[in-house]
Amino acid sequence: MTAAVALEGLSFTYVKDGSPAVADVDLTVEPGEVLAVVGSSGSGKSTLLRLVNGLLRPTAGRVHVGGRDVTDVHPESRPVAMVFQGYALFPHLDVAANIGFGLAVRKAARSTRRQRVHEVADRLGLADLLHRMPAELSGGERQRVALARALLRDPVVFCLDEPLSALDPVLRTAARRDLDLLLRAEDRCALYVTHDQSEAMTLGDRIALLKDGRLEQVGTSRELYDDPATTFVAAFIGTHPMSLLPPRAARVDAGPGVVTIGVRAEHVELAPGDDAVVTAVDDLGHEKLVHLAVQDHRLVVQVGPGPTLRRGDQTGFAVRRHSGFDADGRRVA
Repeated sequence: MTAAVALEGLSFTYVKDGSPAVADVDLTVEPGEVLAVVGSSGSGKSTLLRLVNGLLRPTAGRVHVGGRDVTDVHPESRPVAMVFQGYALFPHLDVAANIGFGLAVRKAARSTRRQRVHEVADRLGLADLLHRMPAELSGGERQRVALARALLRDPVVFCLDEPLSALDPVLRTAARRDLDLLLRAEDRCALYVTHDQSEAMTLGDRIALLKDGRLEQVGTSRELYDDPATTFVAAFIGTHPMSLLPPRAARVDAGPGVVTIGVRAEHVELAPGDDAVVTAVDDLGHEKLVHLAVQDHRLVVQVGPGPTLRRGDQTGFAVRRHSGFDADGRRVA
């Protein structure tokens, strides 16, 4: 099966200061796969997306979409559809005109535009909204209009650049579910850029984590969570990042070359003793996160709602599972 997207040694360097925004990225995305691209601000997420859709030309490397080398192809001629953060809907046009705008620009016949707009509107549940203006729509409805417009390009791949970031948390959760259903129903490949790792873990079949323009790790959310390739991944992925501390402080037997131990909050438990001091307790109702100071290092423990601990209390702990990293921050155990 031909990959929907294949990036080979892809790099982009800003001429102004010579700093690489994307560096030597090799990545393959299969048809029907949703790849979530995450990373901190400035990691190269949006730049990578613009290299795929042609808004930027790579300094080095090649871009293949649907088995075709599109590195030198104009964005308008690529089988790629872009959905932007703010949806980019025209406020003076109704839903039907917004969906069919690309066809109108390409001077498609009016009857053809009408037919295709109604077809895609039916697929995305927008048939009753075609005469409404964008200001009359909810955030989730605007999102569907933007996707409908993108679908008319019949793309091999969707490029979505933080399309939910403008929504409030409650609406964002609902819109995330709708978007997931829409992408699965269309069975299209999608590159989904987000800074929200919960979004990435929910929507992505796999996650690509970028650091300083380089791929730090690519895998399923479970692989990145359970088996982080580096200390950066360990500290980035998860609602509660891994605690990182020396083997002696963690009180575990480290293997050869291990200088740092990574521990998830659910993989350590409180125990009798005085090895650690409680620095804070986050009561989340269904659970508590107990923050410990262990030999000047930080360790977070996830416990049930029962234990009563206060700042300054002394306690012991026992690590049940851990990861080991070498001096370069690479996983070795």
